[in-house]
Amino acid sequence: MLARAVFLDRDGVINRDSADYITRFEQFELYPGSLDALRRLTAAGFALIVVTNQSAVGRGWIPLDELERIHAHLRASVAAAGGRILDILVCPHRPSEGCACRKPRPGLLHAAGAAHGIDMGSAVMIGDSRRDIESARSAGVGTTILVRTGNGELAGRELAEAGCPPDVTVEDLAAAADWLVANRSRPAIGSSGEVRP
Repeated sequence: MLARAVFLDRDGVINRDSADYITRFEQFELYPGSLDALRRLTAAGFALIVVTNQSAVGRGWIPLDELERIHAHLRASVAAAGGRILDILVCPHRPSEGCACRKPRPGLLHAAGAAHGIDMGSAVMIGDSRRDIESARSAGVGTTILVRTGNGELAGRELAEAGCPPDVTVEDLAAAADWLVANRSRPAIGSSGEVRP
């Protein structure tokens, strides 16, 4: 059973998002500090799994081989920095298709859990959108972290208004890594009800 898994959204968390979608390799721009954050999480013993909605595939705006090129570059960049991405799971469907894998549905997280034997109650989700937090909760993920990059500011307001804020809110992925490394020996918030600063 994999007890220390961290699920990460991609756009707006690891790299800059775009209202026009990331449809070409040249548009993929990592946030400053992302590679070091992923390195530190790897060094602290966390298994990193990227779970990302990429409806641009289903819309015909990016071919799969271009998406795979982006992800190969991401994996290689993380590895060169001393980190490791265990897996990258993608939902390629358009919202209108009603698939089970598009966040906020928990299909991607369930698939990752089944593939890697993840203890979901001890797992963490780092996201920048309401969809990320809701999918994590639906899948039984123990701790949710919202970053303020990407769509994080809007998501924070939406989640607060809905009465279901994330467990932790931080500035960016680097700050999320700081928090996780500092708190890695504690039980998951969702499984214990523990309130943390």
